[in-house]
Amino acid sequence: MGFFKKLKKKFVKEDEHVQEDSGKKEDVDNLEEDQTEEEDQDLSTSTEEEEVQEDVNEPASEVVVEEPSKEEEVVEPDTTEYVQDEQEEQEEQEEVEEVEEVEEKESISTKFKKGLAKTRNSFATKVNDLVARYRTVDEDFFEELEEILISADVGVNTVMHLIDELKMEVKRRNIKDTREVREVISEKLVDIYYGDDDEEIEEITFNQDGLTVLLFVGVNGVGKTTTIGKMAHRLKQQGKNVVMAAGDTFRAGAIEQLEVWGERVGVPVIRHSEGSDPAAVIYDGIQSAKSKGADVLLCDTAGRLQNKVNLMNELSKVKRVIEREIPGAPHESLLVLDATTGQNALSQAKTFSEATNVSGIVLTKLDGTAKGGIVMAIRNELDIPVKFVGLGEKVTDLQSFDAHAFVYGLFADMLEESEQE
Repeated sequence: MGFFKKLKKKFVKEDEHVQEDSGKKEDVDNLEEDQTEEEDQDLSTSTEEEEVQEDVNEPASEVVVEEPSKEEEVVEPDTTEYVQDEQEEQEEQEEVEEVEEVEEKESISTKFKKGLAKTRNSFATKVNDLVARYRTVDEDFFEELEEILISADVGVNTVMHLIDELKMEVKRRNIKDTREVREVISEKLVDIYYGDDDEEIEEITFNQDGLTVLLFVGVNGVGKTTTIGKMAHRLKQQGKNVVMAAGDTFRAGAIEQLEVWGERVGVPVIRHSEGSDPAAVIYDGIQSAKSKGADVLLCDTAGRLQNKVNLMNELSKVKRVIEREIPGAPHESLLVLDATTGQNALSQAKTFSEATNVSGIVLTKLDGTAKGGIVMAIRNELDIPVKFVGLGEKVTDLQSFDAHAFVYGLFADMLEESEQE
């Protein structure tokens, strides 16, 4: 089975399932409207009957209560109809709840397709134009493809590796038609991302014996505090008891911003006054989380001090405090990067990985750039997994990174074209 067909089988069917659920929602909405109309009619009829009854009834001088004779059978009221009504109402309620759950949980493939629209429009347009201009796969074709990949911020080293892999694969499969190369590109992007690792979505490493501490690092302006807020919502939806610690005491408004997120997602925030010691805030955050019996503590950190040395020293101090209070923590050190900064994000990743043991990348604002190839560069050149990506502004738009869904988002239009050809 071709790689495009595998993607279509995995993700397009998922979209169709979501569309079916949307259709189900419309049916439920129509059913609710019909029920409301019937209830209104029944209420109207009942009111009219009561008015007529009041007009014809006159007060009786004597009330006679008739008791059933021994010969007459006492007829028990038939409750079958009421039981059926209750069962129908319960089934309808379950159906409504199912539809509401579908509305909240948009398919992963749809989120990646929407979030990568800018990158896809730029990348796909250039690749399609290249394919249209070349009838056969030759050296000139690969040179232009190399330029397209570099312009998408895939990274020079990654591009060179990818081009070498493509050339070998094209030769092995004896591909002559340039249109067939598009599918090989998508397949090799996934292969390069995972390398020798298993093709699994990398999730958060949780502490099985107590409090899990997630440390978020990154320079100011990358969306670090917003990411922490969205992560708090995500974990809370999974049933986790979450606490946030406002460790960025240097940036003006950082504490207040995290408090706003805390109110929004219903998670407590541990804070000190602006300019106080970040390590002291994290210490209090740990003690508070333990006393509350929390599952996860999310730690915000400073993004800019007087210089890089001070920033890294401060992060090292915070980390020592965490390790002292909870052996083995932090269980994740997540570096937040802004996808719109392109190769500058790669430089930041190198700097932070030298100072802290970065376990994963959170790549924000992927929906706001046409250069989403930075995902491949970070993974290939630094060997650090991209664990989460920001695909929009909604609180639910922080998604676990899936290389297959990423490639699907990049090649969705081409995939549809290949089906039509």
